[in-house]
Amino acid sequence: MTDPKAIQPSELDQLPDRDPEETAEWQASLDAVTKAAGPHRAAYLMRRTLERAEGAGLALPKLLETDYVNSIPTADEPAVDGDEDLEQRITAWNRWNAAAMVTRGSKHGVGGHIATFASAAWLYETGFNHFFKGKEGDGSGDQLYVQGHASPGIYARAFLDGRLTEDHLDNFRREAGGNGLPSYPHPRRLPWLWEFPTVSMGLGPISAIYQARFNRYLTSRGIKDLTNSHVWAFLGDGEMDEPESTTALTLASREGLDNLTFVINCNLQRLDGPVRANFKIVQELEAQFRGAGWNVVKSLWGTAWDELFQLDTNGALVRRLREVPDAQVQTYQTRDAAYIREDFFGKDPELAAMAKLLSDDKILECFHYSRGGHESRKVYAAYRAALAHKGAPTVILAQTVKGHTLGTGFASKNANHQMKKLSVDEFKDMRDLLGLPIKDSDFVDGVVPYGHPGADSPEVRYLQERRAALGGPAPARRVHPVAPLPAPAEKAFASFDKGSGSQSVATTMAFVRLVKDLVRDKETGKRWVPIVPDEARTFGMESLFPSLGIYSPKGQTYEPVDRDQLMYYKEAKNGQILNEGITEAGSMADFIAASTSYATHGETMIPFYIFYSMFGWQRTADQMWQLGDQLGRGFLVGATAGRTTLTGEGLQHADGHSPAIAATNPAAMTYDPAFAYEVAAIVKDGLRRMYGEAAPGEDPNVFYYLTVYNEPMPQPAKPSGAGVDEGIVKGLYRFNTAESAGLTPAANAPRLQLLSSGTAIHWALKAQRLLAEEWGVAADVWSATSWTELRRDAMDADEALLRGEERVPYVRRALQGAEGPVLAVSDYMRQVPDQIAQWVEQDYSSLGADGFGLSDTRDAARRHFGVDAESIVVAALAQLARRGEVKATAVKEARERYGL
Repeated sequence: MTDPKAIQPSELDQLPDRDPEETAEWQASLDAVTKAAGPHRAAYLMRRTLERAEGAGLALPKLLETDYVNSIPTADEPAVDGDEDLEQRITAWNRWNAAAMVTRGSKHGVGGHIATFASAAWLYETGFNHFFKGKEGDGSGDQLYVQGHASPGIYARAFLDGRLTEDHLDNFRREAGGNGLPSYPHPRRLPWLWEFPTVSMGLGPISAIYQARFNRYLTSRGIKDLTNSHVWAFLGDGEMDEPESTTALTLASREGLDNLTFVINCNLQRLDGPVRANFKIVQELEAQFRGAGWNVVKSLWGTAWDELFQLDTNGALVRRLREVPDAQVQTYQTRDAAYIREDFFGKDPELAAMAKLLSDDKILECFHYSRGGHESRKVYAAYRAALAHKGAPTVILAQTVKGHTLGTGFASKNANHQMKKLSVDEFKDMRDLLGLPIKDSDFVDGVVPYGHPGADSPEVRYLQERRAALGGPAPARRVHPVAPLPAPAEKAFASFDKGSGSQSVATTMAFVRLVKDLVRDKETGKRWVPIVPDEARTFGMESLFPSLGIYSPKGQTYEPVDRDQLMYYKEAKNGQILNEGITEAGSMADFIAASTSYATHGETMIPFYIFYSMFGWQRTADQMWQLGDQLGRGFLVGATAGRTTLTGEGLQHADGHSPAIAATNPAAMTYDPAFAYEVAAIVKDGLRRMYGEAAPGEDPNVFYYLTVYNEPMPQPAKPSGAGVDEGIVKGLYRFNTAESAGLTPAANAPRLQLLSSGTAIHWALKAQRLLAEEWGVAADVWSATSWTELRRDAMDADEALLRGEERVPYVRRALQGAEGPVLAVSDYMRQVPDQIAQWVEQDYSSLGADGFGLSDTRDAARRHFGVDAESIVVAALAQLARRGEVKATAVKEARERYGL
């Protein structure tokens, strides 16, 4: 017995040991095993003991890594519920046609990827035949996030199923003719097949997590019961390097999203070479996911390895598998049996003895072909285990060989991601390996043929019967026929038309007030999904906490510190607000799930995501492109917008360019409203277009980006002149003239037009007064609610002209007859208002906040950038001086007067 006093304090836990003698006995037992059986045996016993403790629910830290073997022993694998021979033949046809499609397309120089699907074929086929629920059954079916580079295999299966023709396959990556297939999963390009765009790597994983979470949200709020929907995300092991791939893992486990499964195709290769050349990516991912609270299922080795593991009575094989780096595993894939005997088995005398019992063919079978991701029985067992696990999401780490079945020229080669075609001889070798009934004579003029067993063949009948039993084709996107949402009561919008009187109101607050009224609407109020990344109080949204509640699957298990206050922090299982914490990427993933619910679930939701404008487009523009590609609808709100309206915040908070970034997205309707009534009019029109009755020729599959400001200003009443409502939506209307502003300029006074957007209109209005009172110049002030929409309309007019149709751009029509030059100003870089310059007939110049932001007062920042009222006056006088309408000395005099 070990003397308890011999235990050093450093070995003790901080908690008091109530029985040090018993503790010492356990430690002594471990020492004895280590001495008698060796450290490997001792480590083995410790791992098994910890696994037993974990299975028993004891409160111990989890093992972050397990041995480099399958999680499910062969003896515990369930029998596959189907015809494995037929599934083998179906998979063979899919492999062939995927490779043929890309190879045939290579003659057009359009590229394509073959090796990814070759490695992942069984991961998809097993799911299609046994697990993936379609949309023609009850509920919404499953949601499939297909790995982008595997798309040829999905097209090949759709061809076998009769959903695509040879003509479709021959137009892979050639869409201009109208009958082509997009390179990757693109719902906007192939909206009946693809639901989720995934090839911008890293966005599929985070989107899948928030989709699974949004499914729970809809169920908890009573919108739709989605307890039978499962989210499957197919990912690459190299893709997991993207920070978005792992940024929300703890959210998934924290909220117990057992309706989510990641399937990571661990072929050990990136686009250029090994994922972890000197390490082991499977072990790294296992530790990462286990540490984040996920259930991990490893499917690494095929049945050919069973014999080897049975011979491994002392753990030497498992130890060697754990220590060999991934790049060396790839090398084994390309070398002969002699090399593997020497390099893998020869490092350990016990393994060398084992190798003597194995034939060369057996060694090559194990190291060249037999992987857990290449056998339907292994994949089936992993999927069953994932669905059976409750309380946490599951990740399946399936080891494969990139380029599997494509021949020695492809398998595990570093360059195989860029290899776009097989030779005729390579196809014939592939045919023989797969056992396909394709004759040499079918290769006409060296062109590889497509293969199909026939519409009434056992393979096709089996495939279609399996899909029918699972609820129809997959993947598939269905836009369910739902009635347009009724328009909210006009009162919610009209209340802004009268202005705020003497009260100063920021447009951010005006938007929040509008939303508060809209969520009370009996017909559509429950459809709103407010999304905010832990800045609700910044935007004045805390008043929504007690009335709407913040969604939490656990509700509120604590008494909030501010419970006695009117606007206390309220969480609820049926909460309506998604307050995501400090994650713009997570909030955008939320928004995408909500904005596409009309198609995914047949439930129209109206998301609005409000964020610091600087931290929206700049950080997550890739997801906003994904949103447009997925045909999402909703309102993005860039709050505390502009480069000079944030007092003191400085460079990293000062947004002077988000409308410029938004202008690059064809699906983004980008507005920079100046007044509360403009905000209301734009939201009203957005609801009509996206959720109500879109006008002929209008695409409802757009989203709106509004910039709103935190600077409190008096909100004027909406002008009563004709064309104001149209101008707000189209992007430009005259707010006032010098005369209507009560400035009474002289009859022959020089005149110019001041175009301004957002908060800049207030500087323009001050400049209008200064120009009239101090310089005798008449200026009309225009509100440019959207420079981007004006530009798009003008570009459409140019395009119409090429077709022989005469159409005048709206901006030209609006400014027709307006006297004098045009001076445009905004709180953004000049590039934003300059979007319309070429279509303005008058002399055009602009001012803007170009460069980096800075910390100071609003007035000082505006003077620094030269966009304040006085700077506008000087710029206006300079324009007029160049035209000879004011004296040149006026410009110098104005600069000196205003201290410029």
